[in-house]
Amino acid sequence: MGLPVVVLSNNDGCIIARSNEAKALGIAMGTPYFKCAKLLAAQGVKVFSSNYALYGDISNRVMSLLRRLEPEVEVYSIDEAFLHLSGIADRSLTDYGRELRQTLRRCTGIPVSIGIGPTKTLAKVAGHLAKKNESLQGVFDITTADVDVILGRVAVAEVWGIGRRLAQRLALCGIATALDLKNGDDGWLRKNLNITGLRTAMELRGISCLGLENCPLSRKSIASSKSFGYQVESLAELNEALATYIEQAAVQLRGQHALANSLEISLATNRFSKTAVHYSGRKVITLPEPTASSTVLIRHALPALADLYRPGLRYQKAGVMLFGLVPESFYQFNLFSPRDRKGSALMAALDQINGKWGRCTIQHGAAGFDKPWKNRQLQKSPAYTTSWQELPVVKASWPVL
Repeated sequence: MGLPVVVLSNNDGCIIARSNEAKALGIAMGTPYFKCAKLLAAQGVKVFSSNYALYGDISNRVMSLLRRLEPEVEVYSIDEAFLHLSGIADRSLTDYGRELRQTLRRCTGIPVSIGIGPTKTLAKVAGHLAKKNESLQGVFDITTADVDVILGRVAVAEVWGIGRRLAQRLALCGIATALDLKNGDDGWLRKNLNITGLRTAMELRGISCLGLENCPLSRKSIASSKSFGYQVESLAELNEALATYIEQAAVQLRGQHALANSLEISLATNRFSKTAVHYSGRKVITLPEPTASSTVLIRHALPALADLYRPGLRYQKAGVMLFGLVPESFYQFNLFSPRDRKGSALMAALDQINGKWGRCTIQHGAAGFDKPWKNRQLQKSPAYTTSWQELPVVKASWPVL
């Protein structure tokens, strides 16, 4: 039995991740930290602020290793992936899963749960059981058991894609378990749950409806929006924050080799305050030419922010959204437009340097340096793998002979 651990959301707001030991103490997901801080301290729970740089780097290591081990991999989220195991025909899939789990643990230090099934949805059910049942040692092939018996024990709310609200509706119609959903009438399912619900039922029947997405789909918009560590009053600090968020969004934009036609900036005070004036504003800027340049985006955004700014208010949040995205390779620029080729090369160099030496190694001056407005991370673990300043230090003493 290890130590109970919880991770907090941005600004150390709510609990967003719990170790099994923390779950055993009855700590609920989404609980505001200020409401349970004393209880956590009394129970000896280790509390950490979110550390996305560390989590992202570890995730990349795990996913890169999976891609080396298997040719068909879909990275579904930062902590989840689907693999196609059609090439494993001459051995037990459970044995292969255990070998894969050991390899990941040995090479990355990360323990994983592996669920194996003929469809994505059944694999998710198997993964849930592999995680909960210690006797399975982290791996479960659902085809080695009576699938109907298992589905009869799984609440419909736990089925991938159903969720709590839809589960409440289904319960009123007599569908309480995954087995009930599997055995539902196709016409009724399509009418009441649309084609997505019918596909889920078919997946539970072992009929694959959701193929592997080896190439991530390009997003239609990219947003970067965060609450501040404290309420900001000065326009200068708001400019820094917005420029920082634009840089982060633009990196993602260039990462999918796209250009943005427009951007929307937003600014808001704390809407939960009972004493302060409430204000929120948005402004859409249509760019003269599609761009992925942080410099160009910042140049157009800051004057618009000045228009939204109201002196004397205390702002809680700012954000930017890039939309009207088009593939960089497909866009035909105007023959007479002053396309900034040097700017494109500069952005490429910037991304290369920051990719090698860490985010914000080089940044625009408009984004500031100290960033006192950044969200609170009072209990952040060090970024052991992405920051030279936060590398773990090992000390050793040698015996004198």
